[in-house]
Amino acid sequence: MASHIPELPESYAPRTDSVFSDQSGFYSLDSSVPGLSKVILNKLNMKDYGDYRAAIEGKAKGISFRNYKEMFQKMEETFMFCAGCSKLPQHLTQGQILKRCVKCMNVYYCTKDCQRKDWPQHKKVCKTLRLVAIDRLVEWLMFTGDLPFPTEKWSKSAAEVKKWDDWLSMQGDLTPHLDAILSGANTSILWKNASRPRPEDNDLRQSLWRIQSEFLSRVLSVGMAIQHFDLNPYAKPLTIHLVGASHNETMGARLTDYDELNYMFPAHMGIQVVMVGPEVVDGPIMRPPLRAFGPRQRVFISAYKGLYHQFWEDVMENEEAAKPDLVVGFHPGFHANQGLVEGWLPTLLLLRDYNIPSFFTMYSELELKYSLQILLELEMHIRDSGPNPFSSQKPEQVQACPNKTPVFCNSHYVSFQGLLPREAFVEPGPDN
Repeated sequence: MASHIPELPESYAPRTDSVFSDQSGFYSLDSSVPGLSKVILNKLNMKDYGDYRAAIEGKAKGISFRNYKEMFQKMEETFMFCAGCSKLPQHLTQGQILKRCVKCMNVYYCTKDCQRKDWPQHKKVCKTLRLVAIDRLVEWLMFTGDLPFPTEKWSKSAAEVKKWDDWLSMQGDLTPHLDAILSGANTSILWKNASRPRPEDNDLRQSLWRIQSEFLSRVLSVGMAIQHFDLNPYAKPLTIHLVGASHNETMGARLTDYDELNYMFPAHMGIQVVMVGPEVVDGPIMRPPLRAFGPRQRVFISAYKGLYHQFWEDVMENEEAAKPDLVVGFHPGFHANQGLVEGWLPTLLLLRDYNIPSFFTMYSELELKYSLQILLELEMHIRDSGPNPFSSQKPEQVQACPNKTPVFCNSHYVSFQGLLPREAFVEPGPDN
């Protein structure tokens, strides 16, 4: 099967007219803190965005450090700029140094005056940013295999599990799972080499849970979408396409990542999850989708690198894969800039015109608002929208704007299917 991936510009410069979300992200960093994207690339031992893209895609040597201490130190240095005036270390005057807020251990200031002026804003998020600072170190345990920890089989039906409290009530005491990780070798390595003191064990347990919740949030949101559209995994096999998949979902992805669906729908007829996106990272899930589903009570994960409408033309129209019963998108970001809107437009029109049940998540209520405006302009039939009861519990900091209110992965959702019914259109009249 052919896979059409948009070409990167020769300059590899951060820009807003690209379908690559991380390229737009680098542009956003520089818009808020000029030069920050270059600092980040330097700390990763890369000369430009092209090196970053090549490493992510496995086409060049990956990120490497001499030791763990250097790795954690350089990671921290990417957050080192003045939250008051946006100065980077290289722009400081002689004798100036960036000092970290002693409460959150997260943001930096070049002078006491900058800190004092910034305090009215910073005090609103200081406590939360302390959690963010812990999480961004503990998250390394996702790459060591310590997280996510195993979960228990469900003692309730999927219909009874409507929010996190319902899920947690089936898991029993999580402390043994968490303490096993805290006493492990990788946790010792982390805090021996991190650039800050080790937090209290209770703070670390809460951090481990927040990171676990982010991993599970995606799976449980898919399960929620299955129920939302009244799809019955016991009546027939289901095929679910994850559109706009990026390194967030596919870097380090394992064939077992969606096995929680086996607990959610025991004895199901088979569930296939196909991840599609131009930023998909190569790995064990990079294999062709199924044309007809195989074993029951199994979740089969595959991936395709390319834009979704290209996947549809190359694979679906040639009947090389099963048609989707549901399409899910995690943080599509098409509200962010014109490049992402244009990249998503053919996909959104395809979903609308083929009347495919679709379920997208957003980081915040504001992102949901802007996304709804775009979908309504495309005359999408909105089924529902609102807060996601399975939102990640891990706060996400806007790196270049640390005092913005943190957001949460999958915090809101919108479901839509097909074209807006004609009766919903406002017909022109003498008063219009």
